[in-house]
Amino acid sequence: MSETAEMKVDPARASALISQLQGVKDKIAAVAKGRPVRLVAVSKLKPANDILALHEAPETKHLHFGENYSQELTQKAELLPRTIQWHFIGGLQSKHTKNLAKTPNLFCVSSIDTLKKAELLDKYRGDQIAAATNPDMFGKIKVHVQVNTSGEESKSGCAPGQETVELCKKIENECPNLELLGLMTIGAIARSRETTPENENEDFQVLREQRDLVRKELGLGEERLLELSMGMSEDFEGAIAMGSDEVRVGSTIFGVRGPKSEAVVVVA
Repeated sequence: MSETAEMKVDPARASALISQLQGVKDKIAAVAKGRPVRLVAVSKLKPANDILALHEAPETKHLHFGENYSQELTQKAELLPRTIQWHFIGGLQSKHTKNLAKTPNLFCVSSIDTLKKAELLDKYRGDQIAAATNPDMFGKIKVHVQVNTSGEESKSGCAPGQETVELCKKIENECPNLELLGLMTIGAIARSRETTPENENEDFQVLREQRDLVRKELGLGEERLLELSMGMSEDFEGAIAMGSDEVRVGSTIFGVRGPKSEAVVVVA
């Protein structure tokens, strides 16, 4: 892409990012003990230049990047290589499902919490598949069902139990253009701060129980992996110790974020 070719990557910034990413990977490996754990580098409000630096660096060739805002994700996806695997991890609004579904290399939407949102995402991705001249351009969108494990009113997500099970069942049986990848939670901040590999987090325990319940209620065999997406910068090591298959780490890699009003998609 011409935009990518013209995008500048500052060598000093790239070196710092590579070092910080490798530091997170080393911590993941130490806790995971050989078990595969996906690292989603959360690039929210960070310029596309940073993403390009980590994606193209021979030392990292990092693939998975996460965004909280749908417009920011789609803008960056248009500028950056199609080999990047995008994750939408922010609060999903129905009005954003159409644009997200148009992104060919959208790997996963991790914040599905209502049937309406799942059905819209399924419909719009189906439209893209039907209209595509290249049938391999658009595949199914993987999704995580978000579970409100802490019960906080400020948090999105399905209530544990029947609400979570029913949404998973609908996606599995009635959304042919979506693939149920697993469950996701953003737990209580206080619990996250106290989490260590030795001190178990109650929210992560709830999510494990929900995964087992969904597998049982949907009649899924043990060979069918249902992921646990849990753990962020403050608690990812403890999350991995409790079985997380995916962690979302931002500030530890990219540094502290400034206000949204000052963010730029590309640094000139």
